[in-house]
Amino acid sequence: MPNSTNPHQRLVVFAHGMESGPWGTKIEALAEVARARNFAVQSPDYRHTQDPRARTEQLRALSPRADTLVLCGSSMGGYVSAQACRFLHPAALFLLAPALYYPGFDEEPTDIPAHSAVVHGWHDDIIPPESALRFARSHQAELHLLHDSHRLIDSLPIIEQLFDRFLVRLLREPRSKPRSTD
Repeated sequence: MPNSTNPHQRLVVFAHGMESGPWGTKIEALAEVARARNFAVQSPDYRHTQDPRARTEQLRALSPRADTLVLCGSSMGGYVSAQACRFLHPAALFLLAPALYYPGFDEEPTDIPAHSAVVHGWHDDIIPPESALRFARSHQAELHLLHDSHRLIDSLPIIEQLFDRFLVRLLREPRSKPRSTD
């Protein structure tokens, strides 16, 4: 799928993990959920670099625009999506096992939208669930801890339901400003 920068009324931009690709299993499933709610979808390819800051800059340079912009990232893509909030000011942020507060990924994200959610596996042996709890607490984000590993594949049907409910609530609520982390 092309990654155009044309404006859309509703747009979800996905950011894949370090070792996955732009249209992996989770992104394909969540893209279908987004399309069913009349969102356009983009999923840039970050496989040319494993540097999280370069990936964040790539997303910033893409400069996706929409009346309702949602950033969604998995693992390193969660870090990228969270860090890009300060540049892109999305209406919402949906993170899957985000690589936050991890060595080399330790900057606190800023300008996180009020409409934010984190899904993380209790049995994640790569990114500890405590990082999801820390992010959720710091940014008052919705938090879902599931009996799954880092990949969250066993929980995909639940994640699809959570993402759908997340989008429905976003469309029903007026856009709010990011929460302060002070």
